[in-house]
Amino acid sequence: MRQLRQQYLGGVRSMVVKLGTQLLSDASKKLDLPYIATVANQVVELRRRGIIVSIVSSGAIGAGLRELNMPKRPSDMATLQAVAAVGQRRLMDAWAAAFAEHSLPVAQILITRDDIDRRGRFLNLRNTLHAAHKLSAIPIINENDTVSTDELARISFGDNDILAALVTQALHADLLVLLTVVDGLLDDAQQPVRLVRDLAQAQQLVRKEKSALGKGGMNSKLEAARLVTGSGEALVVADGRAMRVLPRLLEGEELGTLFMPQPRRRLGRSRWISSARASGAIVIDQGAVAALVQKNRSLLPAGVVGVEGSFDKGDLVEIKGPDGRVVARGLCNYDAQSVARISGKKTSQVRQELGEAAYDEVVHRDNLVLAS
Repeated sequence: MRQLRQQYLGGVRSMVVKLGTQLLSDASKKLDLPYIATVANQVVELRRRGIIVSIVSSGAIGAGLRELNMPKRPSDMATLQAVAAVGQRRLMDAWAAAFAEHSLPVAQILITRDDIDRRGRFLNLRNTLHAAHKLSAIPIINENDTVSTDELARISFGDNDILAALVTQALHADLLVLLTVVDGLLDDAQQPVRLVRDLAQAQQLVRKEKSALGKGGMNSKLEAARLVTGSGEALVVADGRAMRVLPRLLEGEELGTLFMPQPRRRLGRSRWISSARASGAIVIDQGAVAALVQKNRSLLPAGVVGVEGSFDKGDLVEIKGPDGRVVARGLCNYDAQSVARISGKKTSQVRQELGEAAYDEVVHRDNLVLAS
């Protein structure tokens, strides 16, 4: 097992580390400044080895609640966003102080879901992160809770696990480490599972409990694993309180759960297609599923049986099989109304009906990514 871990983790040159709210809190539920300092020490140790580290840090709302002496999370959006604004400043103070001990600056980078869903912003995020590293600044990344109603309504990134996965996608980082308060995915006997090859089997082990401060849970970590491993990178879920957990992981020690990557890495636009939210969905028949998955074909109108939602030409759509399972995602050559109009028709019929506006493919293979 150690040899296998060294195979996947020993060559890591860039990584993203995510820390959850509960992990960053002490017994009194305040920001645990000594612990944050230990994380900074580990990051500095990795930097000396030539490894680039980006941090995704939860905790803004939790820090704001403590700073304002509020006993519980407010329910109205405006107050919650104000709490996040107070807490984000406190959170950055903590990280800045921890890295100041090593004469390193930090770069606050706040993201909304639109920054991922819009390709131009997605590319700009990557450029900004790369530029921060060139300036020897440590990126501290969080969702912009002060403006992002999706996140606060708990329907967006999911305790920053998904955000961390998307940052990993944008950076083409070799590894994502999700640090939490447990030693990885636990089996039925509550013992850590050290290696996951099959996400479907791992899903059966997921526990439903979530922490009092955080919004995620193992479900969101498995979704993050699906995104990251599907693009060809490794993911580890580990106990963030274990001594020197980050350097020891890269040395091959059996800590946490390693989710093995798919053998082929996604490149370029396919990473964004697998990351952004879809505007709608196209339902296809079983023959079309086989053509896409087994024969690496484009999606043709003849295989379409239905449309879900409203989308425009060029929008990102999910492609679902007859059982409702998402088999692929891609950029659609037609709007939703046109797809419905030409569904089930042969290419010659589509050309006759639409004339010069006709495309042979509903989604071309070059703009399509199979679900992992």
